[in-house]
Amino acid sequence: MMPGRAGIQSVEVGYAVLDALASAPDAMMLRDLAAACAMSAAKAHRYLVSFQRVGLVAQDPATSRYDLGPTARRLGLASLARLDGLAAARAAAARLCEAIGHTTALAVWSERGPIIVHCETPSCQPLTIGLRLGSVMPLSSSATGRCFAAWLPREQIASVLARERGASPVRSLARLATGSGGAPWAAAVRARGAGTADGDPQPGLVTWCHPVFDATGRLVLGLVTLGPSAAFDGRAGGVIDRAARSVAAALSREFGGADAGPAPAATRSPRRRR
Repeated sequence: MMPGRAGIQSVEVGYAVLDALASAPDAMMLRDLAAACAMSAAKAHRYLVSFQRVGLVAQDPATSRYDLGPTARRLGLASLARLDGLAAARAAAARLCEAIGHTTALAVWSERGPIIVHCETPSCQPLTIGLRLGSVMPLSSSATGRCFAAWLPREQIASVLARERGASPVRSLARLATGSGGAPWAAAVRARGAGTADGDPQPGLVTWCHPVFDATGRLVLGLVTLGPSAAFDGRAGGVIDRAARSVAAALSREFGGADAGPAPAATRSPRRRR
């Protein structure tokens, strides 16, 4: 509570429940949630009932576990969308979408991994394919995840990667560090200047994710482009790679950072992931 101002104590106490859910890696049982909030299960349950009524919390009927609800996601996305830097990125994503004629999106890092916070669909395409707001992208199989995994500190991605692979953080990082033939996995992504995937988030799609950096060199945003493999130029150094790389570089400069480097010479499209 701010000094000298009256507030509603029950709101502040109830916030502890929401904060515990937001900080947890997965949905929680009532007993674990109550323990995290240092309150009795009966007291925590009363707050949960009220939060469910307004959509801040949802309960899975199959497991009885609690998680953040649709209202919480809407509030979070609205807050992110109103950041000045993200507003500029949304405008840039819209321009890129119309220029290349394919879906574009923006992703930021969250405690659960890279999350899609904005999507743009070209006017010629009636539906946003493969992505939706609030989608959390896997680190190891998606272009967005690979982009974030390549440039974020290893300790920042360890717990997320471990949950994906059902292994310890140390073991998961060791597996991520090398790709086929023992080649450094993250180094290959950084050398390309973007994360790529063929067949993810759904079969028949090619996806790229270009990094956006701030003044400290920290990855703050992923610029995603995707489209059907039959129509999408998925070549490194191809039309879409060059266009998206240029936009990501301009956004990095706006954030005070440097870009990931020039596009390589155009190559053949990457082999489809089986």
